[in-house]
Amino acid sequence: MGFPAARTSIASPTEKARSRRETLVRLLVSAALVLSPVPALAQTRETEPALEDLIPDSAVDNPEAWARQTDAARSEPDTAAPLVILEDLDPAGPLAPLPDMQLAWPEDVDMPAVEPLTADPDIQMAEDAAQEELKAIGVGDDGEAPRLADADIVNIGSQVELAFPANAPFAERDEVGDRFASLSSLKRLRDKDDNIAQVARRARVDRDLLLRMLRVYGYYDAEVYQTLGGLDPVAGAAATDVSKVSVRFDVIPGPQYLFGTIDLAALETTGSDYADLRATFDIHPADPVNSDDIVQERVDLGTALGETGYAFSTVGDPDLLIDHARRQGDLTVPMTPGGKYRFGQVVSALPRFLSSRHLANIARFDEGDIYKRSLVDDLRRAILATGLVSTVNVTPRETVPPAAGEPGTVDLDVAIAKAPLRTIAGEVGYSSGEGFRLEASWEHRNFFPPEGMLRVRGVAGTREQLAGVTFRRNNFRGRDQVLSVDAFAQTTDRDAFKARTVSLLANFERQSTIIYQKDFVWSAGLELVATQEREPPVDGVKSPRQTYFIAALPVRAGFDGSDDLLDPTRGFRAALRLSPEISVLDGDKSTYVKAQADASYYQRVGGRVVLAARARLGTITGAPLVSIAPSRRFYAGGGASVRGYGYQQIGPRNTAGEPSGGRSLSELAVEARIHTGLFGGAVSFVPFLDGGAVDETSTPRLNDLRFGAGVGIRYNTNFGPLRIDIGTPLNPRKGDSRIGVYVALGQAF
Repeated sequence: MGFPAARTSIASPTEKARSRRETLVRLLVSAALVLSPVPALAQTRETEPALEDLIPDSAVDNPEAWARQTDAARSEPDTAAPLVILEDLDPAGPLAPLPDMQLAWPEDVDMPAVEPLTADPDIQMAEDAAQEELKAIGVGDDGEAPRLADADIVNIGSQVELAFPANAPFAERDEVGDRFASLSSLKRLRDKDDNIAQVARRARVDRDLLLRMLRVYGYYDAEVYQTLGGLDPVAGAAATDVSKVSVRFDVIPGPQYLFGTIDLAALETTGSDYADLRATFDIHPADPVNSDDIVQERVDLGTALGETGYAFSTVGDPDLLIDHARRQGDLTVPMTPGGKYRFGQVVSALPRFLSSRHLANIARFDEGDIYKRSLVDDLRRAILATGLVSTVNVTPRETVPPAAGEPGTVDLDVAIAKAPLRTIAGEVGYSSGEGFRLEASWEHRNFFPPEGMLRVRGVAGTREQLAGVTFRRNNFRGRDQVLSVDAFAQTTDRDAFKARTVSLLANFERQSTIIYQKDFVWSAGLELVATQEREPPVDGVKSPRQTYFIAALPVRAGFDGSDDLLDPTRGFRAALRLSPEISVLDGDKSTYVKAQADASYYQRVGGRVVLAARARLGTITGAPLVSIAPSRRFYAGGGASVRGYGYQQIGPRNTAGEPSGGRSLSELAVEARIHTGLFGGAVSFVPFLDGGAVDETSTPRLNDLRFGAGVGIRYNTNFGPLRIDIGTPLNPRKGDSRIGVYVALGQAF
């Protein structure tokens, strides 16, 4: 068999020499990894210059001869340090000093002294801060700040006091004390975890506060010194019990500065109105300087300008220049009165939605009246109160400029944005006397523009069912005048009667509102009623249904002399309602007059108690009781009548013990509305005592006077007090409940 041809090569002398060098280099490098000192490495003749210098060609040709010519070969061996053979070491013997070892054994070393620990920087910083704060308020190495020897002391909390000179009356002492008490950092921020540095720092802040307050009252040279009492002289300030530390401020008011010149130069351009306008700015030369007065009088002047016809007037920020040499302050009030104007037209931006004519009817001014800024604000609030708009902007616009001393004219541009106009509402309720009641309604508040509301409503309940439709036009031919027409069919199941009724009611009234509370209110209306009614059964025998056709012309007039519509605290109210009525029963016609008078009185006693009293008298004259439909008679009892009794449970009763109503009514009530500090003063407790009687005669005889007593809670909201009353009968009859609970919005009367 044949063998493959082998590759052969013939090396030249140069290649052989290079091979010998490479072999020698590899051997020397391997030896260098094991032995020391490192021998020189040979190299080939054709290698890099750096390697050529290290291993010359002579070393390659004769390595042994080249090695004997090195410095290491020519030097004498060192016999001072004999070699140590590990096999010759005695494990039990002590170790001899290592050759050429320069480090001493640990036990022979002198260790340096340990430096003492320094104080915690945070603790030291707190102590330094406390000392600095104490020195700043006069407590330190130099002693305390001076104190008034004879002083009037005003306590501000338990550990803060103000000291005023006793021999120099300070008229504003009480005002400064009250304001300081409400703003003092020491009083507001005091905490059981405080340290002395915090107390001292707050004392410095309060000192600056006192100086600012004194400057408000014109005391620009005042001095205030503060000191701390109760410091532990042994333990030092940092270790003092802070709860025992008190702060005293010694106040030296100094002289009170007076007003110098009062510059209201621009006001003189108002001509004949100058004297009245100047009188509203009640600051004069030589009056004591008072910054509060400056702020208030600036507001009063701006209000007076706006109320006198100056529609575009502006009053700038006052400038008070203090002259310490004269101890006076010169006051300059920049202003631009502008011209005087009368009201022009009210212009609606959406005339089809709310016409300009309708907005003019809402306004409490007529075209040609002198411009008053307050009436413009009132118009804006009244438009918002319609519930038809979400935003309103009323802007005066000059149409006729003032000329020859005569006022100009401004029209009012009313820009409005529509609000949602439709509402679907529902109500679910239950009471022990009325059972379940479900009411639902749909309304469109501008179905007949402007402000013509249409409402459809229904009631489904244990004792009442109703379906009706209501038309209502607000601000009809004048502000807060309301025209309403209501048609409904209703079934009612009361203890006193059961009725099926169809009614048509029309009413025109002038209302009092929160925005515009009026002294006099009135209403006039028409009622047309067809009703089938049945009185309670007697001895288990049901009474027959009787059909009444009734026409009435009710009128009402009222006077409101109270200070608040929903929550009065002083004043009185009185109202009288008369309703001439014709009633036809089985062809027999009866005429009578139903009258009712109401009066209430309110008086504040002290700072937190309001006493309120109410009286109500009613009578029906002209017809016997049997000729009057049960639903038109008088009844008493319930949350708006005599609390503690059920609805209509006071009055004459038939042989079955059911109420039958009467022709006269008498009610009295008194309560104390006691305001508390709970929930920011929003909660009041109201003990009350009510009494009432119903008689079959037209003249009250009080034959069956019933009393109820209890206590209520009021929670004040931004739309009036929420009322919860709990009452109990004091002289109940058989069948009367022992407890009555009443919830409503607004006071009971």
